[in-house]
Amino acid sequence: MKSLLLLSSFVLLHSSLWAQPNVVLFLADDMGWMDSGVYGSKYYETPNIDKFATRAMRFTNAYSQPLCSPTRGSILSGQYTARHGITTASGHQPPQPAGHVFLAETGPANAPMLMPESKNYLEPAQITLAETLKGAGYRTAHIGKWHLGLTQPFWPEQQGFDVAFHCHPDPGPPGEYFSPYGVLLDGKPGGKTKVGTITDGPQGEYIVDRQATEAVKFIEASKGGPFFLNLWCYGVHGPWGHKVEYTKYFAAKKDPSGRQGNPIMASMLKSVDECFGRILSELEQQGIADNTIIIFTSDNGGNAHSNVPGTGKTEAAEKNKSEFLADWRKWAGDQPPTMNTPLRDGKGTLYEGGTRVPMMWAWAGKIKPASMSEAVVGPIDIYPTVIDLLGIAKPEQQVFDGVSYAKVLKGEGELKREAYFNYHPHGGANRAGGVWVRRGDFKLLRWFGNPNTHELYNLREDLSEAHDLATTMPDKVKELDSLIDGFLKDTGATYPRPNPAYKPVAAKVPATKTDPLDAWKERQCKATVNASILTMKSTGKAGTGFLGHGMAKMNGPATVKLRVRSDAGGAGKIDSLPHGAADPSMVHSAALEVKAGDWQELKIELGDKGPLGTLRVYLPDGEIDFIEVAPANGKVQRWDF
Repeated sequence: MKSLLLLSSFVLLHSSLWAQPNVVLFLADDMGWMDSGVYGSKYYETPNIDKFATRAMRFTNAYSQPLCSPTRGSILSGQYTARHGITTASGHQPPQPAGHVFLAETGPANAPMLMPESKNYLEPAQITLAETLKGAGYRTAHIGKWHLGLTQPFWPEQQGFDVAFHCHPDPGPPGEYFSPYGVLLDGKPGGKTKVGTITDGPQGEYIVDRQATEAVKFIEASKGGPFFLNLWCYGVHGPWGHKVEYTKYFAAKKDPSGRQGNPIMASMLKSVDECFGRILSELEQQGIADNTIIIFTSDNGGNAHSNVPGTGKTEAAEKNKSEFLADWRKWAGDQPPTMNTPLRDGKGTLYEGGTRVPMMWAWAGKIKPASMSEAVVGPIDIYPTVIDLLGIAKPEQQVFDGVSYAKVLKGEGELKREAYFNYHPHGGANRAGGVWVRRGDFKLLRWFGNPNTHELYNLREDLSEAHDLATTMPDKVKELDSLIDGFLKDTGATYPRPNPAYKPVAAKVPATKTDPLDAWKERQCKATVNASILTMKSTGKAGTGFLGHGMAKMNGPATVKLRVRSDAGGAGKIDSLPHGAADPSMVHSAALEVKAGDWQELKIELGDKGPLGTLRVYLPDGEIDFIEVAPANGKVQRWDF
């Protein structure tokens, strides 16, 4: 039915179908605004990207969402994340069933805010960019990371792509960066997923190189008609597989600016650059480079936080994680993947380092080479801009938030837009996430809470967002905040809001209490409490600091919940030691992982029966809001500090 609607809706304005230009969209993963030579890096080497800039228009105010799945959904739908519903990087998780409620009307009495849930899939009812182009006679291909739906009804083949090279689950590459590709399945060491269409290549083949090979095959097979190549590169996302020969070279190189210096990231960016270069070279060899619209961008800002692979769920996965970590430490030490200076922060945040990305467009004879634009644009605009350049009418059934900036690209005018918005309701230092609006040089952030708080920046004068103007410019805050109100209403955003059932609990300990840690003991760390938040900082070797508690007569099995935040993130664990235990085998341990940057609630199952004895909570340096222990049979104990 959807294809019939497409065919009846699209009007091709060019008289010669074969003369229609091809479209190539190259999306890097986690590549920051400063992560190429043309955008200012003095350490990374990206000769193909830099050369491409000499034939392209480069945007200096291009945005993404803070995380990947939301951006990808916006590219294909032309909609803000608040409208299409994918608001965090959850596209590899099982899709919610029909009728699922994404924001409850009420919550438990101990939860001050109602928090929305992200959709884990792109709605099949969306009329995507690929479907629009396919309906206009284009051959279409998606190659690489999808992250918009785990199960087959939500795969790229169901969203307008004739050819698809992808795997699931897919928050990163297909298990490994090197062939044979595979991930642990159902806890079976060596098991491989057969979900998707990615196949193994020669031993040691690099997945980013394979993406280039698949792209070249598609271009060669598409002779004689227009095509849309949607290549979503796996680099430079974790688990940071890299070519050692490249890494050795960068390990000996120094950044004269002192900003960047991670040789693993430099190595991976070199591979991404080579992939892009092979596609450009193939277009030249086929004689179609001048008749191809080429777009280069990234899905979110550079990863300036995490350098620890995800927590393994099996013995083999734990071993795999340890090997990754050892390799990272060998080459990169304690460095984060990249640095976004002068931008503030990075991936997963609403600051400029998390949302400002590289963006370049090229089309010979239409877009002025080596030109630059300060227009504020984002992923919602790619869809309407592409079809405007091609002379294809918008599908009437699709709601668009994005606008075309074809006139900007062709030098025929400026982009007329009142404001641009970015929405991420899933946490951060401000706990409940937020939204921002940019109008002109001013950017207002609203952090959801009870009450909401605001930050205001003049990005023309303060690109690093170092000087908050909210208290000195209240009228500007009010003006921009009203735009946010309109945005939330228009898009139907399921934003965080106060829980009507919330009942604040009186402090358990008088203000005069002498033990702010409430019977928890600091071991190989320094723990302080301020404004009901416990800050924990290791005093010895990283990962050895912990908080300990005697647990009285509490028995397992039990569920431990923690609300934590860490700038660096990292691995941790919870040990339970029966009182008087001398045998190490009697210590029960459960691993955990703290993601960098955002407040998050962790849930850890201690499945062993019997007295919990002493509980030890090992965490990376950061903050703790609360710790709660709920035995299967017994009274819940909670510490809010």
